[in-house]
Amino acid sequence: MKKAKITLTLSTLLFSSLAFADDIADLTGATNMVWLVTASALVFLMQAGFALLESGMSRSKNSLNVVMKNYMDVCIGTLIFWALGYGLMFGNNPSGFMGTDLFLINDSDPTSYGVLLFQTMFAATAVTIASGAMAERTRFDAYLVGAVVITAIIYPIFGSWVWNADGWLAKMGFIDFAGSTVVHSVGAWCALAGVIILGPRLGRFDKSGKPRELRGHNLTLVALGGFILWFGWFGFNGGSTLSASADIGLINLNTQLAAAAGASASMLLAVALRKPILLTDTVNGSLAGLVAITAGCASMLPGYAVLTGAIGGVVCVLGGQLMLKMHLDDVVGAVSVHGFAGAWGTLAAGIFYADSMFDAKIITVQLIGIAACFVWTFCCAIIMYFAIDILMGLRAPAQHEQRGLDLSEHAEIGYPEFNTGSIAYTADRAANMDLQR
Repeated sequence: MKKAKITLTLSTLLFSSLAFADDIADLTGATNMVWLVTASALVFLMQAGFALLESGMSRSKNSLNVVMKNYMDVCIGTLIFWALGYGLMFGNNPSGFMGTDLFLINDSDPTSYGVLLFQTMFAATAVTIASGAMAERTRFDAYLVGAVVITAIIYPIFGSWVWNADGWLAKMGFIDFAGSTVVHSVGAWCALAGVIILGPRLGRFDKSGKPRELRGHNLTLVALGGFILWFGWFGFNGGSTLSASADIGLINLNTQLAAAAGASASMLLAVALRKPILLTDTVNGSLAGLVAITAGCASMLPGYAVLTGAIGGVVCVLGGQLMLKMHLDDVVGAVSVHGFAGAWGTLAAGIFYADSMFDAKIITVQLIGIAACFVWTFCCAIIMYFAIDILMGLRAPAQHEQRGLDLSEHAEIGYPEFNTGSIAYTADRAANMDLQR
């Protein structure tokens, strides 16, 4: 009888322990999902940051058009990535180059739904980078066609090389924790291709090739957009753990340090060069620091995060000057922020990798990944935008560009009082005179 009671007690304890373990597992899974969905919402909020920053850096007559592009590329991109992009990126990948299933996910486990949501926000971020660079002279419908191709093919195929466990770069050990290259450089190299095909805005350069200033209409919106992007980045980098783990502390600390260092370095560079300390350069410097740390935020010690962000800020400013010397008109500095700083940050993730710093093999793999991203993305994007330009026209007509794309593309005006002819920029008048000649 005593033995039976002992056996019963032990059995009860065993079953209770198993039930408790199941409860803990369920609680952990739920907690992870809550963090992942929250991080997805933070990344989605970055779309508002992009809209404010890009709109503020554009002239008032194009502000509504810029916001519309940001608004619709996330809508269309969400549907396309669910239907095709996610499968190409994360599906079964026997070739190492692209996935072959997980298209149109409609019946899966809850974890897969959460990952799909989070990755959709990343895809939307990559696409919207091009909108700011190509602002003020790109047709709305042509831009959206490009956004579809980027979301459906260009971004997910490169992403499958890095973030799919069977991707060829993943197998080489390429380090890009949250997407300095996968997200930001892909968006930037698409933007660079678009800028080349479009050409500069009317009046951006005079007849001798000297750049004219075409100032944004609302720098307060630029600063607000920068703050929102910075805030959303804690979900962008921290959420890439895909779980509510203790690692988030280091990841988000590195994120904060790099952003602050990027802004500070851009300001100090202006002082050293005896140039005005511009708000636009300072905000872009912080964003460049954020882009740079995104690859190595989980594998880099804080001191090196500061160095990575600071160099990212300097690279951004110098990259913007290089773009002007090449007569490439990037309205918001997207190529220098996301492309040049993204490439530097990806390299820094290999140089300052905490477990094996300054390892030549790791650095070599990082350089291969950076080069592969540029070749794939830029070549695909230049062909895509060239085809769009031939088939439907990528650039808005000159008359529409002069009047503003708000009115010509949407029959609405974001700032009616700024479109009455009472306020005009010197560069606008110079552009009109050039056309009349």
